Amino acid sequence: MSTTESPPPESTEARTELHDWDAVQSSPEFQRLRSRLRNFVFPVTGLFLVWYLLYVLLASYAPGFMSVKVLGNINIGLIFGLLQIVSTFAITTWYVRWADRTIDPLSQELRDEMGDGK
Repeated sequence: MSTTESPPPESTEARTELHDWDAVQSSPEFQRLRSRLRNFVFPVTGLFLVWYLLYVLLASYAPGFMSVKVLGNINIGLIFGLLQIVSTFAITTWYVRWADRTIDPLSQELRDEMGDGK
C-alpha cells in the first residue's frame, strides 16, 4: 500500500469497534460486571489457595498426622488429597451456577446495548 492510499474498510470498522468497546468498558454496567466477577473470583481463589497450602504444609511438616490411618489403608493424607480434587470440581460447579445467575444476564445486557445480542 502506498502512502496516498486510504486504509482498507475493515481497518476503519476495527477502529470503530474498538472505540465502541472503550465506551462499553468505561460504562457503569461494565464496571458493575467486573466488580461482581472480582468479588466472587478473588475470595474463592484465595480460599482455595489457603486450603491447598494447608495440604502441602501438612504433608511436608506433619507427616505423622497425615499418615494416621482412618479406615484400612486409607489415611488422612489420602483423604485430604482426594478432597483437593473434590473441592476443585465443587468450586467449578459453584462458579458456573453463580455465573449463569449473576454474570450472564449482565453480559447479555451489555451485548444488547452494543447491538450484538447474539
